[in-house]
Amino acid sequence: MQRYFVPPAQLTDGEAIVTGDDAHHIATVMRARVGDSMIVSDGTSREALAVIAELGKGRVTAKVAEWLPMNAEPAIRVTIAQSLPKGDKMETIIQKGTEVGAVRFVPFLSERTVVQYDAKKEAKRLERWGKIAKEAAEQAHRNRVPAVDAPRSWKELLQSVREADAALFCYEKEQGSMLKEAVQRAIASHGGADGMNILLIVGPEGGFSEREAEEAEAAGCVPVRLGARIMRTETAGVVGLTCLLYEAGEMGG
Repeated sequence: MQRYFVPPAQLTDGEAIVTGDDAHHIATVMRARVGDSMIVSDGTSREALAVIAELGKGRVTAKVAEWLPMNAEPAIRVTIAQSLPKGDKMETIIQKGTEVGAVRFVPFLSERTVVQYDAKKEAKRLERWGKIAKEAAEQAHRNRVPAVDAPRSWKELLQSVREADAALFCYEKEQGSMLKEAVQRAIASHGGADGMNILLIVGPEGGFSEREAEEAEAAGCVPVRLGARIMRTETAGVVGLTCLLYEAGEMGG
């Protein structure tokens, strides 16, 4: 069944209103009719099974038939901090990361980032990334749409490390902890995975410099490995996220 996110004001006690591109999708792409059902979520605290009552131009009105439980979000909250990759790789990271269960994406600029950052294009790019996260959340039947932050500098990212319960720094040269071991220690230290916030930091195509690795550790990050094989930047974050959720018991672990 199709799922749509709407602003909280458009999901009241008895009615759900879908507008804009989603209304067009319902009427034109899905060819919905009055009496058809869909799921509508406000992305914060409520979602409902709703029955279409009226199809108008750019607006679909539905009656709430049943309130549904908000139980599709992981108990452990993982943010993927991703050094900006080339091309459209960030779109892939956001799409697949949303499907798996990330709650936030934080793009950042690091020493070996090859993308030429253009602040003038930031708004358009953020809008595109937000749309991808929304569509992926709908497809995956998430209760919430992950946040996508504006790109930060390396210094700004390290300053935010203290906000997380644990910050894991993917570093292929690290000979210490495997990700699994680091996650298990962090969960044990927290007293369980519920409500825990983890920051997973992934570098660019060229990897992190030794200076950045030292700065990350000094800021409180734990360097980790994802195994004996070197992954592409667009692969590492999604694999790391999957491992984290598995260890937290969110994927049968």
